[in-house]
Amino acid sequence: MRLSALRNLVLVTVVSLCFGISGLALAQQPAGPAPRVLKMQSTWPAASTLQENSKFFGERVDKLTGGALKIETMAGGQVVPPFEVLDAINKKVLEGGQGVTYYWQGKNSAATLFASTPAGPFGMDHMDFLGWMYEGGGLEMYWDWYQNTIKMNVVAFPIMPASPQAFGWFKRPIKDLNDFKGMKCRQTGIVAEIFQRMGMNTVNMPGGEIAAAAQRGVIDCAEWVSPIEDLKLGLPQLFKYYYTPGMHETSVVAEFIINADVWKSLPAQQQEAIRSATIETYIRWWVKWQKQNADALEEMRTKFGTQVLRTPPEVLIAFLKAWDEMAAEESAKNPVFKKVYDSQREWASKVVPAKRFLNPPYSFAANHYWPPEKAAPAKPSKPAAPAKK
Repeated sequence: MRLSALRNLVLVTVVSLCFGISGLALAQQPAGPAPRVLKMQSTWPAASTLQENSKFFGERVDKLTGGALKIETMAGGQVVPPFEVLDAINKKVLEGGQGVTYYWQGKNSAATLFASTPAGPFGMDHMDFLGWMYEGGGLEMYWDWYQNTIKMNVVAFPIMPASPQAFGWFKRPIKDLNDFKGMKCRQTGIVAEIFQRMGMNTVNMPGGEIAAAAQRGVIDCAEWVSPIEDLKLGLPQLFKYYYTPGMHETSVVAEFIINADVWKSLPAQQQEAIRSATIETYIRWWVKWQKQNADALEEMRTKFGTQVLRTPPEVLIAFLKAWDEMAAEESAKNPVFKKVYDSQREWASKVVPAKRFLNPPYSFAANHYWPPEKAAPAKPSKPAAPAKK
């Protein structure tokens, strides 16, 4: 019995010692490499669904890289002002960011062609535009424009189709072009230049400043993005008339920008994860956005009494004509603009007429199942009550 007990004691001791040694060995093993974190700031207000796009993108990169690469997403203004994001990425103050290229219009007029032009351009929607980017040589022109034309050390990818966008918000009804005279309206980029030709005074400002400007009477009208974005900014409380559609941003596409040195330092697998995440974000965010816009449009009407009206056709036609004139002028004086615009024209010349022939008009089945209500004329705003003495 004593010998047996001694054997058992020795066995237990040996086993315990083995487990202790193996546990010590495991404890001494070095931990895996810490995840790399890229600091990214958008140009969007923190409360916008546009910023949700940034967060979703960061989540997808995290999962696609198994946690090896993380994106710290920040809203506009957290590190630099919204319109300074590109320069901050170029200087590595930020490693990445989100914006739209027409915010950089002052660097070169071709900027708008990589984000949004009136009518698409050439009738393209946001999927046609994505096709031009990836299948029509657009992405190569995009990178070349950044690096060789405006000398920014960045690369970029389409990430968010925030379109089509409404014509805008107005404090009084509009019937024709004469109503634009003397109006002060928030617009940006080349679109602002077109509206100026049509008699409007434009003011350039980030989206987060629109509400305050309207409250102070700095602007009489404004264009931001869509019903859900406009609702989040509080625009239905500040403007009574909401006009749609618009021709100024029928396929506006926002971008993910990353410093080129940072991009080159990433392993090939992480670069591919970013490429894939931008395309997935582009599609997933847009389909969710449609329901959000539908709900917001209903809330604008029922809760705030917003008058949702159709934009006068003559205004849209005049806008397209003004854009065609401006595009011809820019093509004549800017060879980069002409090269990109001609490339888009060639792609659209094949895709747009074919889609028009193959696809039924959206309104055909929509009107069958959801007959549109007859548009009512705009109701004039009630004059303010006189102040009590």
